[in-house]
Amino acid sequence: MGKKHKRRKRVLFISSLGGHLTQLLQLEPLFEHYEYHIITEKSVITKDLAKKYPISFLVYGARNYLFKYMFKFSFNTVKSFYYFWKLMPDVVVTTGAHTAVPMCYIAKLFGKKVVFIESFAKTTTPTISGRLIYPISDLFIVQWEGMKKHYPKAVYGGSIY
Repeated sequence: MGKKHKRRKRVLFISSLGGHLTQLLQLEPLFEHYEYHIITEKSVITKDLAKKYPISFLVYGARNYLFKYMFKFSFNTVKSFYYFWKLMPDVVVTTGAHTAVPMCYIAKLFGKKVVFIESFAKTTTPTISGRLIYPISDLFIVQWEGMKKHYPKAVYGGSIY
């Protein structure tokens, strides 16, 4: 009998644009260890990433227009279900923000692991996405020791940069 080939874990890396995505891409050294996929918001900035990474896109949804944002958030939630079924990740890793929240809850609903890395930019106050995902996360990482007062069960991981 031959050895059973162990399947590599499927890891979905998801974040919003900007600093969240910049931080997520700092995790690139981990990519080679997993069957991975990235999800972020579609924009002029992110379209070129498809040349380098396996990537899918959600609709960009800035929160400055609440009414439009609610429609985009709802659409992205449905699209997140689609991506979840298509990719079937074992673990979801995110640096936030709002774009990632539905995917984390979907993953948890299906018994998958959720890893959240609180933003490097947040040194004293928690993010909204951090507060929403903290209760369901399997691993919650903060980049500043002082943030443990907001997230007592968090792990201090130091700077992602």
